Amino acid sequence: MIKESLKERLNKGPVVCAEGFLFEIERRGYMSSGEFVPMVSLDHPDVLENLHKEFQHAGSDIVEAFTYNGHREKMRIIGKEELLEPLNRSALKIAKKVALNTPNGMRPNLMAGNISNSNIWKEGDKKSQLEVEKIFDEMIEWAVDEGADILVGETFYYAEEAFKALEVMKKSGLQTVVTISPMGENIMRDGKSVIETCKELEQRGADVVGMNCFRGPNTMLPYLKEIRKVVKCHVGALPIPYRTTKKNPTFFNLPDKNGCGCESPHGRTFPTALDPMYCNRYEIRKFAKEVYNLGINYLGVCCGANPMLIRETAEAVGLEVPASKYRENISNHFMYGSNKRIPKHMSDYGDKA
Repeated sequence: MIKESLKERLNKGPVVCAEGFLFEIERRGYMSSGEFVPMVSLDHPDVLENLHKEFQHAGSDIVEAFTYNGHREKMRIIGKEELLEPLNRSALKIAKKVALNTPNGMRPNLMAGNISNSNIWKEGDKKSQLEVEKIFDEMIEWAVDEGADILVGETFYYAEEAFKALEVMKKSGLQTVVTISPMGENIMRDGKSVIETCKELEQRGADVVGMNCFRGPNTMLPYLKEIRKVVKCHVGALPIPYRTTKKNPTFFNLPDKNGCGCESPHGRTFPTALDPMYCNRYEIRKFAKEVYNLGINYLGVCCGANPMLIRETAEAVGLEVPASKYRENISNHFMYGSNKRIPKHMSDYGDKA
């Protein structure tokens, strides 16, 4: 089967990209929360490979290399800078292996190299900006060398950092996705509006622009509606699956109003006590369908994603994926089912339980 480019696929219909490896790998017990360094590609490569396969089974068309936070500055923080290149290359090789082994019945997956927010970019500081450019340069070089089909730059909260990321990515000649993540001020940290940032990313040559992370469906959707109106290129929508609100538009300061008093040691729900604010599958399905109906074809879920939510995203836009075989079937439930073999005394009890 001929492997179509990202833009060819988007021109024909929806493309699903699973993100959110950070939270899911931590939840499975292979990463330290807060530190969030993707050592899993070196320590437990089989775990990362299996998660890629699970996302693929659930409908992800893109195998995005898990190099988020795997940049030089983060490795310096944990004192393991010498493992930077091995970590990146391992993550890229794992992603490429999975992409090249797409299950029968699915179109060949694309492998994406990944760069993201550096956390050291500082407005007006040439020294930090040059360091970030070097970070991007080496990560993109490794991604291209390991056979990336596309490049994803994501989770930028400085507009200028997003522009720099795009500039570096475009040197590769590969198609590019750039998604931004405004914080609670509802503008980029260097003062640009969300809409103007996406417009400028398009003008600078990004193939897909949009938003990912930080915001759940409720607080990302209003911006996506406006972005879709003002850009001609494809738009990306990858929310977190948490119930952010107008008062608390990102997951960084979400309060747990119905908590049991089991406060986290660090005094906030992010990042280890967000569970009560989790969106259910129907909320994610509704969001995916709504943005798709707006003309947004690049879809996914970010931090907090799991394979089930990726399946919901895929099915919401009309895709039949391998995991669709196991979609819910309440009709055969022992108490709530409609199957004629369900005993009446059990279904009667179900109405009361």
